[in-house]
Amino acid sequence: MKIKVVAGDITKHEVGAIAVNLFQGVTSPGGATGAVDAALGGAISTLIEQGEIKGKRGELTLIHTFGKMRADRVLVVGLGKQEDFDEEAVRAVSAAACRRLKELPGNSAAMITHGAGIGGMDARSSGRSIAEGTILGTYRFDKYKSSRDDSRQLDELTIVEHDASKMEDLEQGVQEGSVLSEATLLCRDMVNEPANHMTPTHMAEIALDVARSGGLEIEVFERSTIADMGMGAFLGVAQGSREPPKLIVLRYKGDPSDESNAVGLLGKGITFDTGGISIKPAANMGEMKTDMAGGASVISAMQAISQLRPRINVTTIVPATENMPGGGAQRPGDIVKAMNGKTIEIDNTDAEGRLVLADAVAYASSLGLPKLVDVATLTGAIVTALGKVYTGAFGNDQELVEQIVEAGRQTGERIWQMPILDDYKDQYKSDVADIKNTGGRAAGPVTGAQIIGEFAGEASWAHLDIAGTARSDRVNGYKTKGATGVPVRTLVRLVSNLANI
Repeated sequence: MKIKVVAGDITKHEVGAIAVNLFQGVTSPGGATGAVDAALGGAISTLIEQGEIKGKRGELTLIHTFGKMRADRVLVVGLGKQEDFDEEAVRAVSAAACRRLKELPGNSAAMITHGAGIGGMDARSSGRSIAEGTILGTYRFDKYKSSRDDSRQLDELTIVEHDASKMEDLEQGVQEGSVLSEATLLCRDMVNEPANHMTPTHMAEIALDVARSGGLEIEVFERSTIADMGMGAFLGVAQGSREPPKLIVLRYKGDPSDESNAVGLLGKGITFDTGGISIKPAANMGEMKTDMAGGASVISAMQAISQLRPRINVTTIVPATENMPGGGAQRPGDIVKAMNGKTIEIDNTDAEGRLVLADAVAYASSLGLPKLVDVATLTGAIVTALGKVYTGAFGNDQELVEQIVEAGRQTGERIWQMPILDDYKDQYKSDVADIKNTGGRAAGPVTGAQIIGEFAGEASWAHLDIAGTARSDRVNGYKTKGATGVPVRTLVRLVSNLANI
């Protein structure tokens, strides 16, 4: 979808439909909504008086203009209570509005800015949030359907602002929001792909495309090199699959003169997880194609980072493989050695994410990266703890964890800090190796995170468990059914915030 920003009077735009807005409790609309109301002979005011329009968040009321305006239809969008209004509200209502606009005749529409007037929001934030909500909220993944309904498309959205002095900030915000959203859609596409298409090799090919388009450095290590690097934990997971593993490394050099100004983003890239020998139940196993969402998110974040060009160096590492129960698969009771020399007893082959990330984190630590953030669909237990609302955050550096939580707050991707304590270490002690790869049922997300943290060395490290937030089972605001693209926008905001410290 093309989004453009113009200054002017929305009542004068000749498009299929225009969208205006209204806060809950307003009885006499003002601003652009008031101008449209006047052009319609007070139709909006009448519907407010009759109780049909209340202004509740996400409420949509369609009014036909019958020649009173150049647009054929007016969509009145409820913004909710003004005291609860924020960027997340703009994203949600923009998504709802554009989904409705797509259903109407015509392939173009116009919308006033949400929040940049009486809402008190700065124009840049408003533009960014409108773009995010519009692009993310109208996403769909239907490339494998032999018959697709393309009869109703919203190809162009014009954001109309009466105050010409806000144009530059609005345009900048829309550009930023578009970059963030397109990166998020790349992540959604990757995660929604079936595992017979989204193999480790294909993940590497997408990373190569991102590198070429963004001027990034890239290395893709094959099995033999991974073995030479001593990554026994990673290869232990990979040995059950016929698909060759890939260690994908992307580098963005935004501050090449200062190597200490750097952060590492690491993502679990299990393109399909059967559980291995400790095989999962058959019910809903198809969703295990989502197990590479962490890897997809960090690759996609690099697409946005390469376009926004923050002054910081970023290295992305993705250990990509399948976890399959083939004849060569590792067994419970096996012992593997990670890159840093630490040995791990395999207690459960379905606890494979921490194994591939153990070597990825150890490798990142060996590169001297001072800050590391890993992202993984690590544990089903985090869904029990936080549901599908919050991502769980863990870490050995409180400041870094707080920076991540704040980046999530700014982007609307909710993150909740979970504990990291030495008291939990006894749960994954091994009698025959340095550690086991599980700590039992109790505090599963905590022990899973701490096992990864064992390999961070001296680096400040944080872990994001997105098992509950990587996928949505329904349309909710700007989230569509299927992959969500969490936490691409948070990672990009974190990197941008770190660059500006």
